[in-house]
Amino acid sequence: MTDPPSPERRAAYRRFVPISTRWSDNDVYGHVNNVVYYAFFDTAVNRVLIEEGALDIAAGAVIGLVVETGCRYFRSVAFPDQVTAGLRVAHQGRSSVRYEVGLFREDEDEAAAQGHFVHVYVDRATNRPVPLPDALRAVLAPLRA
Repeated sequence: MTDPPSPERRAAYRRFVPISTRWSDNDVYGHVNNVVYYAFFDTAVNRVLIEEGALDIAAGAVIGLVVETGCRYFRSVAFPDQVTAGLRVAHQGRSSVRYEVGLFREDEDEAAAQGHFVHVYVDRATNRPVPLPDALRAVLAPLRA
């Protein structure tokens, strides 16, 4: 049996996005529910893509569909914690990207959780995979691990 992974440090990530927890994020156990972590991942990636002009959620011809996700939890996060999502690109294919995200609680240097998801970029009208647009490739370049 292999040892479980250790949490990564902030230095392992290329870009950072602040995220505020909300009262409704907490579950009956008093911490942010596991499904909310996936919303944090999605928020971090899409915020960067939108801010950098690589994603037009309303009218863009190309959209990213999530085809795989995963998360490892190391420490609890709870409202009213502030979270910083560290973002990097672990793999870039012809029409897909594997994003990796570390969630850091308050000013902690070790991730409270680490996850990933894979986007396959498709034509909005046909849902068929397309090559990554140049604008997206330009945004991804500095995020590559």
